[in-house]
Amino acid sequence: MPERVALIIPALNEEETIGLTLDGLRGQPLAQIIVADNGSTDRTAQAARAHGAQVVQEPRRGYGQACLAGIAALEAGISIVVFMDGDASDDPADLPHLLAPIERSEADLVIGSRVRGRCEPGALTPQQRFGNRVFTFLLRILFGARATDLGPFRAIRRAALDQLGMADTNYGWTIEMQIKAARKGLRVAEIPVNYRKRRGGKAKVAGSLRGSIFAGAKISWIVLRYWLKK
Repeated sequence: MPERVALIIPALNEEETIGLTLDGLRGQPLAQIIVADNGSTDRTAQAARAHGAQVVQEPRRGYGQACLAGIAALEAGISIVVFMDGDASDDPADLPHLLAPIERSEADLVIGSRVRGRCEPGALTPQQRFGNRVFTFLLRILFGARATDLGPFRAIRRAALDQLGMADTNYGWTIEMQIKAARKGLRVAEIPVNYRKRRGGKAKVAGSLRGSIFAGAKISWIVLRYWLKK
């Protein structure tokens, strides 16, 4: 039986880019495309619907909160779930490469590494690169999880996702998934992906020093919390 793949795109004020993101997915083998609108004050939801996506409203702010709303809207029979940002920085052409290890039963979770792939100059800020180095180092020494990136473009078998019991509602979402996957003994693979500068709109985290500091503090708390919870 062929896999049924769903894509979840958490989005906050991405009116300028959500259409580009969705148009880039045309022709991909997706059974369901969900845009989880995280309380946008622009026309993100209308643009997403106009480009063929199912829109789920989640007014409670937070990246993880939007991802959880998307998960709650998954159709029965979906076997693989993909997460992707809505700012057109991820390359949809990489989607088949993310899915392949799961479809071949070689992995349960596949992370797209922006660090190992072709990254457009300026697409990853210095604070993002520094944070990746620090937190992937902590993943390895504290949890035995080898990774080069906490990238948002990732695919996971739905049964494995259900097993993880994801709970974080904001910036700790990606590292929580990687920590829990290591704890559960899931097979995790990492592949290089292309990464571009956002094509419009404003970055919510890397675009400001305050956002970067807050995100770093939250990710640090998630690492500490799960390290203490042995």
